[in-house]
Amino acid sequence: MRANTAIVFGAVVLTACSVGPEYKRPALEVPDNYRFQQEAPAAQSVADLGWWELYQDKQLQQLLQAALEHNRDIKIAAARIGEARALVGVSRMSQLPQVDVSVGDTRQRNLQQAQRYSTYEIATGVIQASFEIDLWHRLASLNEAAQANLLATEYAREAVKVALVSDVATAYFNLLALDQQLRVTLRTIGNSEQFLSLTQARFRQGTASSLDVNRAEASLAAVRANQSDIARQIAQTENQLQILLGNNPDAVTRGKQDEQSMPVPPEVPAGLPSSLIERRPDLRQAEAGLMAATANVRAAKAALFPTISLTGSYGSQSLALSSLFSGPTKVWSYGLNVLQMIINSERNRDQVEASRMRAEQAVLQYQSAVAQAFREVSDALVAWQRYGEFRALQEQQVKALQEANSHVLRRYEVGYSSYFEVIDASNSLYAAELQQAQANRNSLVALVQLYKALGGGWANKPEANKNTGMQQAEPPQTNLSQRGNN
Repeated sequence: MRANTAIVFGAVVLTACSVGPEYKRPALEVPDNYRFQQEAPAAQSVADLGWWELYQDKQLQQLLQAALEHNRDIKIAAARIGEARALVGVSRMSQLPQVDVSVGDTRQRNLQQAQRYSTYEIATGVIQASFEIDLWHRLASLNEAAQANLLATEYAREAVKVALVSDVATAYFNLLALDQQLRVTLRTIGNSEQFLSLTQARFRQGTASSLDVNRAEASLAAVRANQSDIARQIAQTENQLQILLGNNPDAVTRGKQDEQSMPVPPEVPAGLPSSLIERRPDLRQAEAGLMAATANVRAAKAALFPTISLTGSYGSQSLALSSLFSGPTKVWSYGLNVLQMIINSERNRDQVEASRMRAEQAVLQYQSAVAQAFREVSDALVAWQRYGEFRALQEQQVKALQEANSHVLRRYEVGYSSYFEVIDASNSLYAAELQQAQANRNSLVALVQLYKALGGGWANKPEANKNTGMQQAEPPQTNLSQRGNN
């Protein structure tokens, strides 16, 4: 009989290890190449470059380094990692025996004859221990879920870094474009002031009308008003950049800049589409969340089975506190508890179904995140290509309008061109130069967006790692996806 019981118990132990689903990466439709990818897919990708290798502007490198060290969102993400790591520790402790120690002194009164009371003093000191036999891996599954959540928070921090590098670079290039527009505006104001003086002189000579003077004054006022608006945008962009750096709003010091201060690489390999899933931290974060959801399903299913616990206690009990640890005062007990949730079985089944639905949501969210990632890469690629074409054509337009404006001014000075031709040429050139600055900005920001979409920018600069003890970034690894039956 005992042998049969042992065989049955051993069979239960062996079969119980497979309760619930094991994690397996969902099926994904990965394209052979990115849409708008001009070159053949290659293993190399621009995202494999560190941000300090891609962004060669020294000022931008300093800003990015400062942001990664002091940005508040990065610090919040690091604190969340600490919280998740502590929760993993809590989950691991639940798999160990639980020990409680209690020492007490109680008084009791018993009703005796003739309404008299007798008082008894009882002192106790007891050590109680309990251990849940994790036959169906309920506790182990909860621990795996906690580890997967920790992994997700680590990837979340890397995703914050990717977004931060993108935001800082975008704000910096916005600032450069505004600086360029301000330089163009100040130069145009100088030219407009000279033209107004010339028109006023011709008016005094009787070769220009008061209408010409009024139009010149209005044109100058319009450019000055634009200068005020550009100055506002510069101040607000500086404030935005300082907040990203973890500072209070303030001016941003920068050297002399122009549109060529950050050369755009002539070739931007996007790499293999399949590597995007491993490179982008937000996708790895979504997958870690799916791992956690799968582990929670196993834990919920394991809760449907009986909970087997070993319990025991050892201590002392005495009628006087002074003799608690002397004499024949020892007490002990042990037992095997098997608890099957009968009354709450329906509730446990509902919890399993709820966990299963959450896991299904996590699968769909992961697949949606992957599809969205491919869209972002395709959008960034077409923006990079088309903005590059637009930038080149805009440069041609500016050169042509600069020549036309000089020609019209010379003709106006000798009386061969009308005032309206001069105003039209000047306004066209000013608008084109502003648009050229915006085209330079769009081209640079398109590179930033492509770098972000491909998952680049979350690595730490090597010298920064040396100072802070952080290693060169590699995607955090986990063996949760390799979990097998015990």
